Amino acid sequence: MIGIGTWVTGFVASFTLVAMIGAQNTMVMRQGIRRDHVGLVVLVCILSEIVLITSGTAGVGVLAARHPLVMEVLAWVGAAYLLGYAVMSFRSAARPKAMVVTGTGSARTVVLAVLGATFLNPQTYLDTMVLLGNLANRFGEPGRWIFTAGALSASALWFVALGFGARALSGLLGRPTTWRWIDTGVGVMMLGLAGKLVLAA
Repeated sequence: MIGIGTWVTGFVASFTLVAMIGAQNTMVMRQGIRRDHVGLVVLVCILSEIVLITSGTAGVGVLAARHPLVMEVLAWVGAAYLLGYAVMSFRSAARPKAMVVTGTGSARTVVLAVLGATFLNPQTYLDTMVLLGNLANRFGEPGRWIFTAGALSASALWFVALGFGARALSGLLGRPTTWRWIDTGVGVMMLGLAGKLVLAA
């Protein structure tokens, strides 16, 4: 029962973080709506989460948290990135375009774009390596790896549902009005996260 409870805790903690609309999730949605390399995008996101979350559990997140300068730099860089993304989101909201089915994008270009949205966003490291890593390590052995299994299960479920769900609902989600609201929401959330990082720095 203890193992199940730990797994559920990891699942809930990870799902709460990964389900927040941000750069990575927005891109997964866009690719799903365009039906452009959806499976590849989902796979890259899941593999990235495995690398980040397991690194945090292995102690990288704890190590970073013990060095205030590293955390401060991450906070300011993250805030700058999120502010820039907020500006781009508001610009897109001002001139929304319909998402059409393309399926013609280069696999290499798509993979690089997904990796950029994942690893160039310092908030990703704070959420996965630092926050989830610290939570996982509170459970000791073997609890921290059970927690990690739950966290990874949540991430995998989310990206599969988001990517293929967006593809299934491409007609509704591809409308300009829908993306006006999505981009506005993303912009507001990015501003909020940026402010949170600055206050924590």
